[in-house]
Amino acid sequence: MAPRLESRVGEPGVPGWKRRRLRAVAIGILGVHVAALAWSAAQHSPSLDEPAHLAAGMSHWQFGRFDLFRVNPPLVRMVAAVPVLLAGVQTDWSHFSDAPEARPEFVMGLQLAAANGPRTFWLVTLARWACIPFSVLGAWICYLWARELYGEASGIAALCLWCFDPNILANGQMIAADAGAAAVGAAAVYSFWRWLRQPTWARAVIGGFALGLAELTKLTWTILFPLYPLLWLAGRWSRRREPTRRAWLQESCQLGAALLIALWAINAGYGFSGSFRKLGDYRFVSSSLGGFSTPTEPRGEGRNRWSRSWLGGMRVPLPKDYVLGIDLQKCDFERGRWSYLRGEWRFGGWWYYYLYALAIKVPLGTWVLILVAFLLGLFARRYAAAWQEEIVLIVPMIAVLTLVSSHTNVNHHLRYVLPAFPLAFVLISRTARALQFRHRTIACLAGVSLLWSVGSSLFVYPHSLSYFNEVVGGPTGGHAHLGGVPEDSNIDCGQDLLYLKRWLDQHPEARPLGLAVQGPCDPALAGIAYTPPPPRPNSRIGSPLTTAHDPFVPQPGWYALSVNRIRSRTMEYEYFFRLRPVAMAGYSIYIYHVTGEGSEER
Repeated sequence: MAPRLESRVGEPGVPGWKRRRLRAVAIGILGVHVAALAWSAAQHSPSLDEPAHLAAGMSHWQFGRFDLFRVNPPLVRMVAAVPVLLAGVQTDWSHFSDAPEARPEFVMGLQLAAANGPRTFWLVTLARWACIPFSVLGAWICYLWARELYGEASGIAALCLWCFDPNILANGQMIAADAGAAAVGAAAVYSFWRWLRQPTWARAVIGGFALGLAELTKLTWTILFPLYPLLWLAGRWSRRREPTRRAWLQESCQLGAALLIALWAINAGYGFSGSFRKLGDYRFVSSSLGGFSTPTEPRGEGRNRWSRSWLGGMRVPLPKDYVLGIDLQKCDFERGRWSYLRGEWRFGGWWYYYLYALAIKVPLGTWVLILVAFLLGLFARRYAAAWQEEIVLIVPMIAVLTLVSSHTNVNHHLRYVLPAFPLAFVLISRTARALQFRHRTIACLAGVSLLWSVGSSLFVYPHSLSYFNEVVGGPTGGHAHLGGVPEDSNIDCGQDLLYLKRWLDQHPEARPLGLAVQGPCDPALAGIAYTPPPPRPNSRIGSPLTTAHDPFVPQPGWYALSVNRIRSRTMEYEYFFRLRPVAMAGYSIYIYHVTGEGSEER
C-alpha cells in the first residue's frame, strides 16, 4: 500500500449536526453566488472579447477548426457556444483569415453581432449562463480543500472569499476563459494534492484528467507540467528515511501516467487536430520559437529555428493549434503595447503592474486576512498544515503571478492572475481556525475582515468589473490608476451599454446624444441613437490634461463617454475631465449635460 502523508485533516471533534448545518450554509452561499452571476450576466452588455470568444466557440463545433482565438485553448468558449447553437444563431464567416499572424476572431465577433442585431444581447446572456458552472466548481473546490486542510469554518471562509470576491463575480459571469481557468486549474491542483497525500492509481488517473482539462482552459497552466514533478520530489524527499524504494517507483509511474493522460486529454479536446506533427513542419511568427528574421526573408510566412536541426524531426505530442497558440501569444508579448499605470503611459509595462493592480482591486478586508494568515503561519504554527501540503498551494500561486508579471511588454487585465486566486483563498482561510482554537481576538479580527471584504464587494455589485477598493476612492477613482487602455478590462470594457440605454429610457430629454464608448456592439443595436462628440481641437498623443486655462468645451447638449475613451492616450476627449458628470451608467460611462452657462464645470 502506498504510504500516506500524515496531516491534520478537518475537525474530528465537530458534532455531526453542526457539520451538517455548516454544509447547509455552504450550499446557501453557493446558491447566492449562482443567482448573483446569473443576474449580472443578464444586466450587462457584451464586453470587448465576448463576441469573439463566442464566434470562435461556434466555429469549433461547426467546422472542427481551432484556429480562431487560438491564443487560448477552447474549453470555456465551446461550453459557452452550446446553448447559443441550440437557440439558433446567424453567422457570417466572410472575413475569416488564416494568415499566420492574423487575429480574425475579433472581426468574426463584430460580424456575429451585426448578423444577429439586438438578439446578440440575449445570445451572449445564454452563453454566460452556460459558463456559471465553472465558477460553481471553483467555489466548491475552495470549500473542500480548505475544509480538509483547516476545518469546517475555514471551508466556509474560503467559499465566501470566492463567492463574493468582486474579481470572481466580474469574470465568473463572462465568456472569457480566466474564471474558468481559475476554477478548473484549482480542481487540477487539488486533485494532485490528494494524490500526493495518498498516491493511488485511481487518484493519479483523476489528477491526469483534471490537469488535461485545466490545460484546455488557458495556456497559463502549462506551468503545471514542470511543477508537478518538482512538488512531488519535494514531498517525497521530506520522507526519504522511509524504506520506500518500491513506493518511489510506483509513485513515479503514477505521476508519469497522469502526465500522459493530461497530454491525451489536451489532444482529445482539440479532436487530435494536427497532433504529433514534426517540429520542423511548423511555421512560427514569434522570435522565441521562430528565431529572428533577416531582411531578405519574406514576411508573413513564418519561421522555425529548429527546421534544420535534428530537433526538427521530433514529433510534438500536442495539437497544432495549441502549439501555434503559444507561438502567437509570445508574438503578441514580444511586440508590446501601450500600458497605463497611475498617470503614466509606457510602451511595455512595469514588473510590479499586477502587484499594484492586486493592491487596489482586491478588497481591503481580504488584504487584512492575508496579513493575518501570514503572521499566523510564522508565529502560530498550529494554524498551518504540514509544509508539504501548503507548498502545493504556495508554489503554483507564486508561479502564476511570476509568469504573468514577467510579460512586461504588455500590462493589461488583472484577470490574467485570476488562476492564483483560489489557491490564495484556501491558504488564507486558515485564519478561521481561530474559532476552533477559541482565540477570540483573532476570530473577531478575521470575522470583521471577511464581512468587510464581502460588504465592500456587494456595495459595488453588480458593477463588479469596475471594483476598486477604498484606498483609491472606489470605482470612481480607479480609472486614474488603471484606466485609459482601449482593450483593457480593469474598469471599462463596454459592459455598461445596457445601463446607459435604461438611463436614456428614463430621461428622454437627453437627446440628441453625443456618444463615445468602447465595446464590440454598435450602440444602435441597443436602440441608442447617437453622434460622436467633438474631439478637442489640436488634440494629440501625450498632450497635457485640460486645465482651466484651456477653455474648450463642446456645444451645449447631452454627452455620454466611457471612462477609457476620456482617459485614452490620444486625449481627444480628455477635456471632459474638467466637466462635472450629472449621472453615470454603471461606473464606466459618464453622462454630461453641457448647458453653456458654466454650471457644468467641476
